[in-house]
Amino acid sequence: MPAERLLVPVDPAGADGPVQVAADVTGTGPTLLLLQGQSLGPETAAGLAEDLSGAFRVVVVHTRGTGASTGGPGPGGWSTATFAADAVAVLDALGVDQAHVHGFSMGGRVAQVLAVRHPGRTGRLVLGATGPGGVREVPCDDAVTRTLRHAASTAGRQELADLFFTPGFSTAHPEVAARFAPTGTPRAQRAHHGASRGHDGWGLLPRIRARTLVVHGDGDRLTPPANARLLADRVPDARLVLLDGARHGYPEEFRAQVAETLGGFLT
Repeated sequence: MPAERLLVPVDPAGADGPVQVAADVTGTGPTLLLLQGQSLGPETAAGLAEDLSGAFRVVVVHTRGTGASTGGPGPGGWSTATFAADAVAVLDALGVDQAHVHGFSMGGRVAQVLAVRHPGRTGRLVLGATGPGGVREVPCDDAVTRTLRHAASTAGRQELADLFFTPGFSTAHPEVAARFAPTGTPRAQRAHHGASRGHDGWGLLPRIRARTLVVHGDGDRLTPPANARLLADRVPDARLVLLDGARHGYPEEFRAQVAETLGGFLT
């Protein structure tokens, strides 16, 4: 079934004209929001959306600066609160009171804000490959930081793919690995970086009331798995699932296992 594309006005006077947030909707059932990572386009959610659309009405939000969303960042940039408000605007446009939420990487930071600021709109919550932000975040090592700085080069793209996927997977599925490269204009990418770096969810986590699942790859070097343990300990009654051998791009490389885990948790 082809996805339905929505364009939701969120700011009529943005820095580059009216801001609209796009979302792709497919499937039937309880609504599930998919929130993507820093500078990652909606195509990074393609596998998860396909696998779960048989049981859920899956809504893939195009984070500002990616996909079909329009408008650039103003002088103040963007924040995870900005993106959380955009997700609520999408729910409003769909006439949905409450949705389950899967936040991946930076999307997991956005989901933390969404769950606390809009508890009535958040059903069950999945925090995937993410961390609390702020000074308590367990940082990636210097080699990973260098890879991120040179992601636009040919060598950098391969090193970036290795952060998301095991070499065997990215070699066998180069088209999937290519989806996980940064997208958007350089200005939008800087705004995404600022939003993610500016997030500090430590004070938010104990206030999350949604039933929460933390999912992380135990081989994730981009967001070290110690962050998953911090989240699981900090969010009341959260459950932790560590995927053996998974790197940052677990939703694609471990599709079958993730779909089964999420389907069981969300239902």
